[in-house]
Amino acid sequence: MTNDPESHGFWTPSTEDVRDEPPEQAAPKDQSTPPHPTTAPGVEPPREGATPPQGGVAQEQGGAAVHGVGVPHVGGPPVGAAPYPGGGPGYGAPGGWVRPAPGPPDWGYGRGPGAPRPPLPVREQTALERMFLAWKEPERPPSGRLVLGAVIAAVVGSVAVVPALRAERFGVGLLLTAITLACVAGVSLREAGRLVQPKRSGFARVNRTGLAFGLLALLLVSVAAVRDAEWVVGLAVVLAVPIASYALAGGRTWVEVIGGGLALPPAGIRMASWSARGLQGLIVPGRGRAWPVIRTALIAGALLSVFGGLFAMADAAFGDLAAGLVPDLSIGSVLLYVVVGAATAAVAFAAVTLAQTPPPLKALAPQRPAPAGRWAWAVPIAMLDLLFLAFCTVQARVFLASDRDRVLRATGLTYAEYAREGFFQLVIVTVLVLAVLAFAVRYAPTAARGDRATVRVLLGTLCALTLVVVAVALRRLYLYEETFGWTRLRLWVHAFELWLGLVIVLVAAAGARWRAAWLPRAVAGSGAAAFIALAVLNPDGFIAERNVTRFEETGKIDGWYLGELSADAVPALDRLPEPQRSCALQPIQNRLREEDPAAAANLARQRAREILERRPAGTCSSW
Repeated sequence: MTNDPESHGFWTPSTEDVRDEPPEQAAPKDQSTPPHPTTAPGVEPPREGATPPQGGVAQEQGGAAVHGVGVPHVGGPPVGAAPYPGGGPGYGAPGGWVRPAPGPPDWGYGRGPGAPRPPLPVREQTALERMFLAWKEPERPPSGRLVLGAVIAAVVGSVAVVPALRAERFGVGLLLTAITLACVAGVSLREAGRLVQPKRSGFARVNRTGLAFGLLALLLVSVAAVRDAEWVVGLAVVLAVPIASYALAGGRTWVEVIGGGLALPPAGIRMASWSARGLQGLIVPGRGRAWPVIRTALIAGALLSVFGGLFAMADAAFGDLAAGLVPDLSIGSVLLYVVVGAATAAVAFAAVTLAQTPPPLKALAPQRPAPAGRWAWAVPIAMLDLLFLAFCTVQARVFLASDRDRVLRATGLTYAEYAREGFFQLVIVTVLVLAVLAFAVRYAPTAARGDRATVRVLLGTLCALTLVVVAVALRRLYLYEETFGWTRLRLWVHAFELWLGLVIVLVAAAGARWRAAWLPRAVAGSGAAAFIALAVLNPDGFIAERNVTRFEETGKIDGWYLGELSADAVPALDRLPEPQRSCALQPIQNRLREEDPAAAANLARQRAREILERRPAGTCSSW
């Protein structure tokens, strides 16, 4: 009977399987024939071609190693086992697998103790992560003026905004809070040296971009004091936040304009530790500079509360006077005052932080890609120009035809139907053209003078033809509005398309001069200015005016829709005859029965109340 391990169909350890054993533990090499490694002492090794044993040590141990050598495993390969290489008796059959002999302990990063730790994979930081790491806190804690300004802003915000929130009407209180926050941010800009630059050649350089956008933000918030339409006031306040954020962050590129508009919330997160240091240095008893003021205010407040409460209980007339001066101090009201005051203080500290250290947004600027080839760039733009030219030619042919219905007979539409369709698609076309212009300028070949001339001609042609598309869209929308009446959505789309046309003109002007450093700020500023112009137009009043004129001409009116308009529409709806006037004004009159608190004073609601007091709306019988 041969003692060759390979004749039994089992895998046996080789010299490579024990290569990791320490030298002092390795067995000395014996020139004699070793016993079969897969058998225990005293057990006869299996014969050639025999079936692996189903019991005994291997079955009881479950394939565990015996005396440091592998033993058969019954029922499938264990973890780490391998079949006898090259096949043979028992290969692939149950029990034809052998667990390898145990090696040295694995410490998780090597094959044994003392092995070097492999280097951990290093993930490259993104540009956004590098920007946040480079965005440092101000070196010094906030000064006493800044902390005091934030506290004053918190008080003004709670006193001026909470009554408006409880009345569900915004007014002049929101503007007062915004002015207070603007003053605090201006002081921070001045302390950081970013409001007025050092003098050069005898002239001081003023941060005109910050002042201009700060003024735009205040004008947007002031809409809450003069307009009652919630959709106008809400959009104005929401738009004022990124405009004010960019006014504090500054910058000229597209990345800096967009990132600066979004920088206020991250600044609010970063300001926590910095503002806490400033507060600690001011209010710590015995050391803070503001502690005497706080102590005096607490003593005065306690005295006024005690004696004022006693006088109010002793005299009814004095009690009425005190009730008008002291706000509601219920638990819910106090909680609301605290929450609004804390939120206003957080906004103030965020603005102070952003004014002191704006984020290094230049780190986010992408590298300019390699320009496209001349033909690869010019051919798609030229084809798009030809398509726009074909569309504009069709529009001119229909518009200038003497018999327009005959020209459109193949479409199955009259000219009135044709002219009122497709304006939303044309608005989408205008938006897509701006995206095409952005990518085309980014990949435009500009190395040679001829390339720059080609870019100017092709993109200038596209801008000119896009303005024709804008005009067609506005005309179709106007005809649709005159036929079916004006609504908020239609007026909003009308204003948006007009602004898109203005952006196209700005892009064309930048391309003609081949200087576009001013373009990002101009686009952002024009958007804010356009919305302010829309608020000055008085959207709800304009809608009511146009629908009243349409009623006078056609006798058609959607009274239920007009009744859903805000108090801004009351002067125009007052022109309607009865019963249309009462039916349109009665819902608005019901909403204006309660007087506004002083913090929610509003010009439009005040004018509407005066009109309805002189001539109240009657009962609406039917339309």
